[in-house]
Amino acid sequence: MLDEAMIDDIGTIRRQFTAHETLEGRIDQAFEAMKQIGFEALIYDYTPVPYDLDGAIMIPSLLKLRNISDDMHDYWFDRGYFRIDPVQKVALRSTAPFFWNYDTDADTLINRFISDDTAPVARYLYERDMSTGVTVPVHMPGGDYATVTGIRFGGNSEFERHALRYIADFNLLAHVFHETAYSLFDKKALSVGTVRLTERERECLRHSAEGFSAKEISRIIGRSVPTVVMHLNAAAKKLGARNRTQAVVRATHYRLLEDRPAD
Repeated sequence: MLDEAMIDDIGTIRRQFTAHETLEGRIDQAFEAMKQIGFEALIYDYTPVPYDLDGAIMIPSLLKLRNISDDMHDYWFDRGYFRIDPVQKVALRSTAPFFWNYDTDADTLINRFISDDTAPVARYLYERDMSTGVTVPVHMPGGDYATVTGIRFGGNSEFERHALRYIADFNLLAHVFHETAYSLFDKKALSVGTVRLTERERECLRHSAEGFSAKEISRIIGRSVPTVVMHLNAAAKKLGARNRTQAVVRATHYRLLEDRPAD
């Protein structure tokens, strides 16, 4: 169980995280603290944009696991399980931490999202004994969000009572952890879905969004017109855009044009 003084003092929790200089170190610290309140595994994900242009849930830019098989990356990213995961559907609509259970007879918030379409997610979790847990949604002012999830293998009704008893502690822990973890993100390295623009492509698109022609952009950035056109065309191709205007619209939606220097 977390020390009462630690729960009462957010500064103490923050110092415990910032004592670690790397993102991985802070994730390890979060996992160690979670284990004190009964969790055995950690899932942490971050998504710069909640939905794509078609309204589907975006695949996260970051997925970090502790005490969970690495094959979850393959299932949640490459096979798209993240898009159909009922836990994520609840997290996008909620700011409060919640307990979940993939048993269709269980009365938890994810129940209304469980269907034949989500069966692959449930099957994956059941096969790995991860069918119950607690998730903390962390929604940020810019629209990006993260979830911090704690799991106990083979969780039962006793675990549910325990988890609900300490859900406020976990909520506080998760928010402070994300705050300190976010400060170490390499913002330039984070892609949105499968889109990863170079800094020069982003720069050219930003100027294009401001109404400048390729010739004008070439003067601004000190590169030839053909080079500017090359960058704009490359960005449009990555974004699946038909033209420069659509590329700007899509890049803006995905927040790829924001000036996000690495911290």
